[in-house]
Amino acid sequence: MAEKKKINLNRVPIPKQSPEMRRKNFSEVALGYTGEQAIEEANRCLQCKKPSCKDGCPVNVDIPEFIKAICDHDMPEAVRILKGKNSLPGICGRVCPQETQCEMRCNLAKKGAPIAIGRLERYVADWERAHPEISEKQGEHIKSNGKKVAIVGSGPAGLTCAADLAKRGYEVTIFEALHVAGGVLMYGIPEFRLPKQVVQGEVDYVKSLGVEIKLDQIIGKIATVDEFLENGYAAIFLAPGAGAPMFLNIPGENLSDIYSANEFLTRTNLMKAYLFPEYDTPIKVGKRIAVFGGGNVAMDASRCALRLGAEEVYIIYRRSKVEMPARLEERENTEEEGVIFKLLTNPRKFIGDEQGRVKAVECYEMELGEPDESGRRRPIPKPGTEFIIDIDAAIIALGTQPNPIIPSTTKGLELTRWGTVKTDEATGRTSKDRVWCGGDMATGAATVISAMGAGKRAATDIDAYLQGKSELP
Repeated sequence: MAEKKKINLNRVPIPKQSPEMRRKNFSEVALGYTGEQAIEEANRCLQCKKPSCKDGCPVNVDIPEFIKAICDHDMPEAVRILKGKNSLPGICGRVCPQETQCEMRCNLAKKGAPIAIGRLERYVADWERAHPEISEKQGEHIKSNGKKVAIVGSGPAGLTCAADLAKRGYEVTIFEALHVAGGVLMYGIPEFRLPKQVVQGEVDYVKSLGVEIKLDQIIGKIATVDEFLENGYAAIFLAPGAGAPMFLNIPGENLSDIYSANEFLTRTNLMKAYLFPEYDTPIKVGKRIAVFGGGNVAMDASRCALRLGAEEVYIIYRRSKVEMPARLEERENTEEEGVIFKLLTNPRKFIGDEQGRVKAVECYEMELGEPDESGRRRPIPKPGTEFIIDIDAAIIALGTQPNPIIPSTTKGLELTRWGTVKTDEATGRTSKDRVWCGGDMATGAATVISAMGAGKRAATDIDAYLQGKSELP
């Protein structure tokens, strides 16, 4: 009789830089598993007959299969299985919220810690990057079917859709507004959480499938969606993201040294302000800085501010820590590095000096009432609780909304009341014939993996339509 496998209910910890060290540099915080650690963690997998973890993955990765390949010391097979469904594993392994998706469905979670699926995904992707000859051996000749598809935006949705269509034989061209490909993966997520060489490696993989990427192309200015459709493109997938920032709309918000998180993170990440003066992108932080918001972007901005030299960084959030939308891991890393959380606090107005620069913010305390439409308890101001926080700069990290340039130049493209493009959630189809949409332009600001799921679903539907297997309404 076979001996029953002993279940280890505790996951293997991932090595990290210490908080004291990492707050002084932009190097990656999590160092990744060693080979021995990856195999130890992979061996915890129960290899369930009915794996529910797959149901939690927006791109349907064959999770138990790639983990078993790790256990079997067959890394080329692990790469093959993983990239069969996910073209961006190095990115997903680092920034995907696995704890609320695949890992939450892991059967081990009923008794202990779920399998560290994201960490194993990262390990496989990093191993592949260190062994480029494996990718070359896996490459296969893709025969063109003669149909052209245009994709607007090279973020996670655009890259995923492009890769899936290219594998099906389509001639795919991505049009990117910025001077580098990657979208929010390049400009929005800091180096210490997602190294840019990892993003560039995934972009290069998509290009190796035959995808052409044209940079500095603002669609709606250089050409419209209708002009694309009239000039040889059989379908278009819109995935430019949601790059327009949202603000507090309180007095004093137009003072100098108040940044949107978009500007602050773009200057820091894409334009490499942290390497000034080697890169000519100065950014003023000062000694004390306040960040407004409670999501991952607020965590990213506050941690960048520390690394850029701020001595005191505050996150000001109007609800409690329980309601914060940021990932638990990101909140913990932020607190470990010394960022001060001022919870149940809301800004009332900014105060400036004689030169028109921000010097303080007046806030008041909040208390939580009944849940609102988001399901979180509604914050209510407490009268007579006003107080002043002296600051040298502020960052507004409340979220983003789509830029209106494409909708305003595209006839027949129906929008929601929030300014996002109205789509069929299952397929990404829009109200306009032969136009699909996905990612933040359709949903508003969301996760990388949800955008990738939208890109994958759209690619499947575009292919079905162009092959005559489905019809547009």
